[in-house]
Amino acid sequence: MSKIKEVKARQLIDCKCRPMVEVDVMTEDGAIGRGEAPTGSSVGMYESFVLRDNDSAEFNGLSVHKAVDNVNKTIAPAVIGLDVADQKRIDETMIALDGTPDKHNLGGNAVYSTSIAAYRAAAAEAGVPLYQYIAGAQVKTVPVPSFNVINGGKYPGLTQSVNEFIIMPYKADSIYEAVEIAVKVFQKLGPVIRKYAKAEPGIGGSYGWIAPSEDPDVVLSLMQEAIDECGYTEKCAFALDCAASEMYDKEKKTYYLNGKDLKSEEVVAYFKGLTEKRNFVFIEDMLDENDWSGFALAHKEISRTMIIADDLTVTNKERISRAMELDAIDGFILKPNQVGTITEALEAYEFAKSNGILAIPSGRSGGVIGDVVMDLAVGLGIRFIKNGCPRSGERIDKLNFLMRACSLSKGCRMADISDIVRF
Repeated sequence: MSKIKEVKARQLIDCKCRPMVEVDVMTEDGAIGRGEAPTGSSVGMYESFVLRDNDSAEFNGLSVHKAVDNVNKTIAPAVIGLDVADQKRIDETMIALDGTPDKHNLGGNAVYSTSIAAYRAAAAEAGVPLYQYIAGAQVKTVPVPSFNVINGGKYPGLTQSVNEFIIMPYKADSIYEAVEIAVKVFQKLGPVIRKYAKAEPGIGGSYGWIAPSEDPDVVLSLMQEAIDECGYTEKCAFALDCAASEMYDKEKKTYYLNGKDLKSEEVVAYFKGLTEKRNFVFIEDMLDENDWSGFALAHKEISRTMIIADDLTVTNKERISRAMELDAIDGFILKPNQVGTITEALEAYEFAKSNGILAIPSGRSGGVIGDVVMDLAVGLGIRFIKNGCPRSGERIDKLNFLMRACSLSKGCRMADISDIVRF
């Protein structure tokens, strides 16, 4: 046993230059773990609370000094002296200290950063990479990556309701080829979009190309053109993150999609048609975060792709359980900072796994270098994950992580998902 000796927090910035909490945990034996709390741009209403200062004089109100102080002055005295390897006790101590379901008092960003830092310190104490510490042995596979290459959203003169258009090189021969496919297709998309739009393609909020059309099928056809021109027609499929809560009108109970206001059943019918025309590995957040019946209908009606939830489930065991009881999903997006501790995220993962529900790790839009979700993805033997586009540093870091872990693990290969795709 090695006890926690020191805990220290500070304010840094994430990849979108928004303040974030970073925490160091140090043990009596000199091991150090570091954790940061990324934030999303599309944030579900049931996620762990991100505590900010709301001081307009600093970072437009986004500074996190209160959360930093909560680590240094409240969390640190409570966890110093605990066994660094007892993750459950460390996390439960912080949960009890906060006392709210969404970690509103201390801040989910304060609690989560400390939770990761302790996790990494325990791995450092054991002398192994965190992913190997999680696996308990040498890893055998790394997950199939997927790439958000075109970004939807609201732009001048155009609203593309689908948030992320994703390519999945699921039939690549290796993780190295999968990354090469993504890079080449993403770069080819530039001139393909330029030819279609007769203008230079813009860069979206998640660093992919801005969607040049409101019609999702037009966007997918451009992606297919780039894939075909690169010679990877047989190696790629699609996926979507609709982030439908962003396009949901609570008053009218309709979704804006392809220039129309549609009811839940019409949204389901639209995407069912898309899946019958093209090959999708998954569609995420097709409906609003409170549209349980809509998700259940989608899962019943659509058979050629997996129905995945993010804002609906927010890495929360109870919400995953409800979705499972309604037979509403095939999987959920695993984002540990949504629930606020490593322990709670792993409990949600284990519960889902035991009930045949897939977990798909994902970073956040406001990402960080060295994101713990990559250690979880590799260490837990996850079969496929969500990645951003191969453009910005923290996203490229995730790709290098996969290639590095594969190289360092004897006999390791990219996972095979051909038995779980639905097309």
